[in-house]
Amino acid sequence: MVQHFLNRFRKQPFSLLRRHQTTALSAVAIGSIGVVVLGWLLIDGRMLSIAGNRPSLLELLDQVSDEGGAKRKTSSLGSIPVAPLSRSWRSPLARQCSRIDKGTRSRLLSLQKRSGAWRTFVPIDPTNFGKRFSQDAFGRRLDASPRVIVLHETVYSVSSAVNTFQTPHPRDEDQVSYHTLISGDGRVLDLVDPLMRAYGAGYSAFLGEWAITNKRLKGSVNNFALHLSLETPPNGANGRSGHSGYSSQQYDALALVLSEWMKAFNLPPTSVTTHRHVDIGGERADPRSFDWSALQVRLAALGDLCVP
Repeated sequence: MVQHFLNRFRKQPFSLLRRHQTTALSAVAIGSIGVVVLGWLLIDGRMLSIAGNRPSLLELLDQVSDEGGAKRKTSSLGSIPVAPLSRSWRSPLARQCSRIDKGTRSRLLSLQKRSGAWRTFVPIDPTNFGKRFSQDAFGRRLDASPRVIVLHETVYSVSSAVNTFQTPHPRDEDQVSYHTLISGDGRVLDLVDPLMRAYGAGYSAFLGEWAITNKRLKGSVNNFALHLSLETPPNGANGRSGHSGYSSQQYDALALVLSEWMKAFNLPPTSVTTHRHVDIGGERADPRSFDWSALQVRLAALGDLCVP
């Protein structure tokens, strides 16, 4: 209505203003006051209309995450947190169907036949692993099939990690495990059945996906992830950005375990990622000093990189 009034006023001939200057000025003054009053009423009415929907202080505080100060995003339902926007993952593993290292292939196939000599199952405490969920904490259906392989490092020794996993942790916040550990000399310790859920990552997501299985905790990839950790060399038992790297025996064993998982669950090479990438809080950097080219040579030799 105000806009219509202004349009009509703008169309009046300027000659009318010259003939009735005093009257015109009065009209303009009155009109201006009317516009101000009308605007004030509209604003005041709008404020009154939304006052009942204004969030309380507690509601505003509840919108702030308790981790890292990040805001908690919710779905259209208003109470279900949604995963953060997808961070793209460009896998360092490239497609390779030729120039296969025959010596590497022969060594890995021979090692695979003798897996009983270097691979063993080590039981851990039941509080540190569990079943994969078919529904999330809000009753929504979940696809619990493994879809991502997360690489980690232990920081300290393998024995220290195993001791931690064999210690009961009744509180959900303290529970931790990997599916598999690989020691510095290439020994493989299987701790959790791949069909079960290991607790290798906390606040995490992969390609915009997570699962919330406990309303008190944030979402994570654990319900659809496989976790594998490499033993850190002794000079990496610290918070530095790098160390001397992993042994050739570790890369051999890693390639064989990954090849097995990729075939068993029909996973592409792009599903192999790092704890650093899936971590949302930005606190994880593992596995540090990882040599993707060493893994490339071995997976190519096993024929796992010749995929569409």
